[in-house]
Formats: sequence, structure tokens, C-alpha cells
Amino acid sequence: MIPAIDALRAIGWPWVGRPTAGPWAEVMDAHPKAGPARVIEQHRSGYVVANATDHAASVESPPEWQRPPGYRKGKVAPEDRAVVGDWVLVEDGRRIVALLPRRSAIKRGAAGEHYRQQLIAANIDVVLVVCGLDGDFNPRRIERYLLLVQAEGVTPVVVLTKADRPGADPEAALAALAGVAAQGVPVLALNARDPEAARALDPWLQPGATAVLVGSSGAGKSTLTNSLLGIERMKTAAVREHDARGRHTTTYRALIALPSGACLIDTPGMRELKPTGEEELAEGGFGEIEALAAQCRFRDCRHAAEPGCAVRAAVEAGTLDPGRLANYLKLRDEVAIASDRLASRLAQKPAPRPAAKPPARRPDGKPGRR
Repeated sequence: MIPAIDALRAIGWPWVGRPTAGPWAEVMDAHPKAGPARVIEQHRSGYVVANATDHAASVESPPEWQRPPGYRKGKVAPEDRAVVGDWVLVEDGRRIVALLPRRSAIKRGAAGEHYRQQLIAANIDVVLVVCGLDGDFNPRRIERYLLLVQAEGVTPVVVLTKADRPGADPEAALAALAGVAAQGVPVLALNARDPEAARALDPWLQPGATAVLVGSSGAGKSTLTNSLLGIERMKTAAVREHDARGRHTTTYRALIALPSGACLIDTPGMRELKPTGEEELAEGGFGEIEALAAQCRFRDCRHAAEPGCAVRAAVEAGTLDPGRLANYLKLRDEVAIASDRLASRLAQKPAPRPAAKPPARRPDGKPGRR
């Protein structure tokens, strides 16, 4: 059972029709009475899904998703439950019966001592890393975002908002992010309040594409969303004068259909950005440093005081920003620690229990001891 394909494609359905082979088809064939819908809101009490731009409904999640962490029977890891952007199968228009395979996902390490992953959004084509040109501007944090949002097929774009503010210096900001731009990551400076300025994002917001906004509170994500929509839909608030910190005007993740035909996911501000251990520094915006590291005299060079270090030589020659190198080294160590924790967690997972043997049967065919 599948709704009109055109309606689904308006909210990002990746197929020209119903998939006939592969993992998606297998899941759909297992639930012939259910239809696909996209998760557009995620709340503690459940989900809101849509199968068209003008049709959304609250639905129940499967019982195993609702059980608390540590529950013995039917425990499902948080990363295996639906998040905004996921495609799910809904039966009777009111309950989710299956999660369809993800094409991509962006995630971070969850806060706390125990290793956990927190998914931010799924089935994403573009990540808009938003940072204000006020006290919020921090090239090192932007580099951290770029490392965390890497995923196969996902295009990152850095959007510097508040370019119209008194004291904003877009030229200096673009220069500070030259290392990022050199890795092929587009960097734009604009006034997020101006719908015409926001049209600079049109190349990445084509029909069928799904983009997600990430950035700290007060960076201008909701303001940018309103400009892209052409209406004041998202609540906004002023940042504090003394430190340019914003308040959480967006309190939950939500997927919104844009007039351009693209979908946009707005997210609450994130203050803690921990790696998951799955990141690759070269793919996360540090390709030039990884290339330099391959030229070092020693393969295990730590880029500190070792002789023949090509990375340090680039810093001394003025071709590599020392602040960018320091951030690379910090993130490299964090990724290594997270990777070890991830490996330990996977090693501690219990092996799958063998299938139960069928009960023995008596010669007369009835179950029981022989």
C-alpha cells in the first residue's frame, strides 16, 4: 500500500515509484498493509509523520522503541529508532510498524560517561553549518561540525549569518575559513533575514533534496528558515549582548517542505559536539593536513617535535594555520578515544542466541519426551 508517488516525492521520497528490489523492497513486502511516511517531528511522547506536504499525523511508535534503556526484553538502541528525516511504514494511519533503511545519517557522541550515539537527522543530502558573524563566530567549532556531519553522499555548506550586523567582517571570516574552503566546502556569508540573500542557497535546495541546519543557539537557523519559507513560521529571539549566546527557540527537530521543492530540517542548538569514533579526518575537512602527514619522515609522527615533520614545516612556512593544526590534533585524539570506546562496546555485545530446537515428538506425532 503506497500513497501517491508525487506527494511522497515532494517530501523527499528517493524512488520514482515503489522499490521492487533491495532492502527497501524487502521491508515493504514484509508489511503489505502498511504505507510509507516520513518522520517530520520527533517528541518524547512519539512521532509526527507525513505522506504529503499537507498531510501529517501523530503516530504510535513500536512497543520495543518505547522501552527504557536497560530493559531486558526487546531493547532497541536509540540509533536504531526513527529520527526526523527517516522513512517508516505506518499501518492503519496510526502506528509505525517498521523503519526503512537509511541512505545517510548525521550523528554525534551523546553526553555522559557511557558510550552512546545520538542521531541528529537521517536521509540527508545537504548539511548547512550555520554560524553568526558576531561573538558566535568560531572557525574551530565550524571545523568540528564538519568532522561530525560527514556522511556518504552528504554535501556540507558553511553559512555565515548576520553579515549585515554592525561590526561584522565577512572578509576576515572568509579568510579565517580559507583552509575549510580549500577542501571544497562552500562558505557563504549572508544576511539571514533577507529572503533574496537566502537565495544564494538555491543550488543546494533543489526539488527532492533534504537539508539540515546545524549550529549553536542564536546562530540564525530559525531566521534563515523563515527567509527560505517566505513566512515567519519559526520562533526567533535575540541573543545576549555580552556574549552573543542564544536561547533555544527551536526545542525539537522538525522537517519542513520549502517552496523550492526541497525539505529542510531545523534543529535545536548543540553546545556539546563529541565524535562517535567513526569519523575520518581526511573526509571531515582536514584533507590537506592528512596529505601533509603522509609526507612526514616517520609514519607514526605525532607532529610535535619529530624531525622531518611535513606538517610542522607547513606551519613554519606559513601555508598551514597553526590554529587549524591544533584543532586537528585535538580532534584526532578525541576520535581515537571514541573509536576505542566504540570497539569496547561492540566487543561487549552478547552473541546472538541460537535458535531454539523444536520440541521432541513421540512416535504418535504428539509433543513430549521420547
